[in-house]
Amino acid sequence: MTERHETLLTFEYDTAARATTVEASLRPEIDDIEGDRTRASLARDGGSVEITIEAADLVALRAGQNTWLSLMAVAERCAVPGSK
Repeated sequence: MTERHETLLTFEYDTAARATTVEASLRPEIDDIEGDRTRASLARDGGSVEITIEAADLVALRAGQNTWLSLMAVAERCAVPGSK
């Protein structure tokens, strides 16, 4: 795949511990979800979690964004008590 489009999603948390928990929830999905047209990478720095999505075309980029935003929402609900 030759990536031509990219999105960087950044999520900030109150504590590094919460960011670490969210990152750990997402980490197994990085290698499992990659397709022919998209790929994602995950990074954490202190209380910040970043997901970079690269795609061969805009349709694949949108699909990748939707997938990772959904996964992030689930990870946050599980990692952050009281969130909905």
